[in-house]
Amino acid sequence: MKWAEGIDKLGISLYLMLCIFAIFNIYSVKEELGQKQMIFFGISLFVGMIIFFMRTKFFENMSPIIYVGGVLLLIGLFPFGTEILGQKNWYKFGGFTMQPVEFAKIGTALMLANYASNQDFDIRKKRSLYTSIAIVAIPGIVVLMIPDVGSLLVFFAFVMALYREGLSGWLFGVIFIFAATFLISIAIDPIYVVISILVITAILVFFNFYKIQGNMILIIGIVLTVGVLSGLSYSSSYVLTKLPKHQRERIEVLYKGEKAFRDTSGYNLLYSKTAIGSGGFTGKGYKQGSVTQGKFVPEQETDYIFCTVGEEWGFLGSTLLIICYSIFIGRIYYLAENQKSTFNRVFGYSFASVLLIHFAINLGMVMGLFPTVGIPLPFFSYGGSSLLAFSIMTFIFFKLNYADKNSLV
Repeated sequence: MKWAEGIDKLGISLYLMLCIFAIFNIYSVKEELGQKQMIFFGISLFVGMIIFFMRTKFFENMSPIIYVGGVLLLIGLFPFGTEILGQKNWYKFGGFTMQPVEFAKIGTALMLANYASNQDFDIRKKRSLYTSIAIVAIPGIVVLMIPDVGSLLVFFAFVMALYREGLSGWLFGVIFIFAATFLISIAIDPIYVVISILVITAILVFFNFYKIQGNMILIIGIVLTVGVLSGLSYSSSYVLTKLPKHQRERIEVLYKGEKAFRDTSGYNLLYSKTAIGSGGFTGKGYKQGSVTQGKFVPEQETDYIFCTVGEEWGFLGSTLLIICYSIFIGRIYYLAENQKSTFNRVFGYSFASVLLIHFAINLGMVMGLFPTVGIPLPFFSYGGSSLLAFSIMTFIFFKLNYADKNSLV
């Protein structure tokens, strides 16, 4: 059929495979939730079909309104939100709940793409850089105030999209160095961290002495950086003590192991690893997982859904799932890179980067490589808000790609 020539069949097929496989796994954990997820999937497909019949300019023209609407929904959580699992980041309507941060990500991606598509946009100019950062920071700050640290981390995905548009890579280096200093200082005495910083700085200055000599701005920058890093290393322990107990323990689990907190924050991780490890190469079989069926892992249908895959489908099934995600995310990056429109490209990169961070952090959580921060596995974790939001982003991008392939420009 001629009308279907521009539809990316590989991308749509992978989306359907992930959603259907997810329903099977959620159904294995709790049948009634599997049935609800099937309804959410049907709603998502219906919304997707509507998106495919809409004009692509609609998303570009309406992006400011969608963005503002998403931010207002986040702000509305403070007076009207419902607290679930210690976080006030949900709206409750009768028996249904809605997490607005998932839809705020859509608005942010659209708004960033809209701004970047302006003719005078140049990320190397201060105005473009600061405006782009503000677009991402406004919803990010509201999310931080909720607080929802997990969702806040996802907003760094938009920095990856800006990197494609020319943002200097030094920003990633700065973020990595500051994060590494903070985390290392939790496990190691800060004095040793400071000594290491001074030694590394001395070596760099020694080998670049003639470039640095006489450059007062660079010298001041080096001194300030060393000072900030040293202060950060000493403040890490203080910051850790000020966190709520459950959040502090989730970080400490990385250093002390889940067995040290087996009755509190390490409980989920301990049984998650047990479930994944017990699956062996081919798994125990559908609905045959003793940990899964015994309901030992809390939130097993949401944040910890991957441990169900590991136990019932084993290493083979887990690997195939990871391959599907990798191909899907890689496919979106590939298609985004080949878009004629800047709007399409930036939205595609934003979408792929959001998926990548969700995917990487969620798998890191269930395997003990990252603290538990409440990040769902895209398309796979139970929840109507998450599935619908990711589906909307999926169909918007493939609609943009369809229009791009059928464009004469």
